[in-house]
Amino acid sequence: MFSPTRKILSLVAACASISAFIGVPAELSAKDVPGMLQSPKQPAGAPKPHGATPTEPQVQWQRMEFYGFTHFGLNTFTGREWGYGDESPELFNPTKFNADGIVKAFKDGGMTGLIYTAKHHDGWCSWPTKTTEHSIKKSPWKKGKGDVVKEFAEACKKHGIKFGTYLSPWDRNHPEYGRDGYIKAYYGQIEELLTNYGDVFEIWFDGANGGDGYYGGARESRNTPGGADKYYNFEQIVKNIRKMQPNCIIWGASHYGDARWGGSEKGHVGYPHWHTLGTKHAPHPATCKENCRHVPAAHGVPGGDRWVPAEGDTPINHSGWFWHQGGRPKSPEQLMQVWFDCVGRGANLILNLAPDKTGNLDPRDVESLMGFKKLRDALYKKDFALNAKAKAKAVRRGNEKSFGAKNLVDGDLDTYWATNDDVTKAAAIIALPAKTTFDVVRVREEIRLGQRVAAWALDAEIDGKWQEVVAGQTIGVQAMLVLPKKVTAQRVRLRIIDSEACPCISELSLFKLPEGLNLKKAENAPAITAGVPKTKWKIVKATAGTNPKAAIDGNAATFWHTHMKQEMRPPQSLTVDMGEARKLRAFTYLPRQDGSTNGMTDRYVFEISLDGKKWKKVAEGEFGNLRANPIEQTITFPPEKARYFRFTGTHALDKNHVSAAEIGVLE
Repeated sequence: MFSPTRKILSLVAACASISAFIGVPAELSAKDVPGMLQSPKQPAGAPKPHGATPTEPQVQWQRMEFYGFTHFGLNTFTGREWGYGDESPELFNPTKFNADGIVKAFKDGGMTGLIYTAKHHDGWCSWPTKTTEHSIKKSPWKKGKGDVVKEFAEACKKHGIKFGTYLSPWDRNHPEYGRDGYIKAYYGQIEELLTNYGDVFEIWFDGANGGDGYYGGARESRNTPGGADKYYNFEQIVKNIRKMQPNCIIWGASHYGDARWGGSEKGHVGYPHWHTLGTKHAPHPATCKENCRHVPAAHGVPGGDRWVPAEGDTPINHSGWFWHQGGRPKSPEQLMQVWFDCVGRGANLILNLAPDKTGNLDPRDVESLMGFKKLRDALYKKDFALNAKAKAKAVRRGNEKSFGAKNLVDGDLDTYWATNDDVTKAAAIIALPAKTTFDVVRVREEIRLGQRVAAWALDAEIDGKWQEVVAGQTIGVQAMLVLPKKVTAQRVRLRIIDSEACPCISELSLFKLPEGLNLKKAENAPAITAGVPKTKWKIVKATAGTNPKAAIDGNAATFWHTHMKQEMRPPQSLTVDMGEARKLRAFTYLPRQDGSTNGMTDRYVFEISLDGKKWKKVAEGEFGNLRANPIEQTITFPPEKARYFRFTGTHALDKNHVSAAEIGVLE
């Protein structure tokens, strides 16, 4: 998508702690701001909150579980993921833009909200902003009078889902980016989006900040002086947002936001999963091993002093966050695996569907979304534990009626079973109306009192004996686990094995997986485009590296690289003879898939030739977002006949060599 390279989140913030300030600043309380959500009162004798706790807007946000991204802008018309900033606003001219239809698809697919990328890294604003001329005002669409943000906001209101927005801090177009002059414009953009379009449930500040760009014609590399936190002054941005939209969840904003990244753009988060972070506990970059920078984001930090829940994000299409010709959607089964690995671990899931050049969603993406909805509906059709009989020996004294085990199965998230303060290990027995077969268990905590449980298990009474059928770790807003095998029983027992304070469990549910769903077969393997067959292809020349054939062998697990006994620095190239001339329109690049970003090529030159002697450069640029989303990249160019092609890697994300898992071409 977007940064999501997230230079801050993936390189700095996730190592040093991705977010910090959550809750309302001292100068802004619920009494000060009309409309601010307030927590319901706890029963008499309720346990005191333990550790970091969420604000009420965070509680309600975490209960949303599932909502959508939609990436739609100049990149839709250029075929890029990250625009350079020099794209003409006149390119934006959708022929049949239908915000109502897009939002309806999101609602029908079970989403509770939509977040629209109002401005991506290219700096183009999709609303008639007063802060820059690089906006929809210069578009031929609706003769410069259009407003995509407004149409999405109104459609969300009509269909009863929440509206959110994304505003990239990086701006590769603005001439003052990296200087004081840009900050005034950026603050103005935030104010416009948060005051002109009604309630905004979430605002995204992505982590890509600085690098090559157009910058008003300078065409140079610029960074954020003193670091992004100091340059943007996110602390002040958060204060401003609290006054304009007190219930708005702030994603990112250095270490001042309300929500954090889940650690990858595959949608999965780690387990055990904590909703808290804290700089005292986060690993220092100098001590991190490979990829450990993602650990705090994916897992959180136990005992952290700030409540910063995670959000898993992923595009529904293998091609990326913006629409690309020839993209392929992920299957409903793959999305269900993401569901269990994200929502089932306590994070929210944000799934991206991108409109095409007409301004409509790809029907195949919508079909996959609806198939995903059908599987979820089948999963949740019957909660076998709902309204069952429940009892526990350990119940909080003084108000046993309010804290009894019956609260586990009453379907009310605001009631909970609790023990005395000195009891951190306890069990509750649930008696079902009849013998029942199930293979999914879901447990929830009352997160307003903090995340407490570190280990739990579910037992089933089988042939008169209790048998452990699954063991879990953290719970938080929810932990939903698939049992190793189906279980048939009439009585189950929830055991709290390890808790940092007395457990406060709001719900236990038992479900059955939809018939025919095999999650083991649904894992997201890297997708490779079925382009021109490679059976006749030969490597004519490789300037350096071992096993250049690995880049054209059709195997995503192998890769060509130019690091032998020592690194062979870019530029390095690979020349291929396809065996016959073909009319080409695009090339594809799949980065290495072994989890390392060393030598992962993020800048390229692509050339073609009919005879292998006279060459024509047809594409040059960068692959955006590889660090966070190392998927196959498709780069289009004007159709032209060629027999030979040459791929040159000119820069790498990390280290000083070049690599490629697969290179292909499209006719």
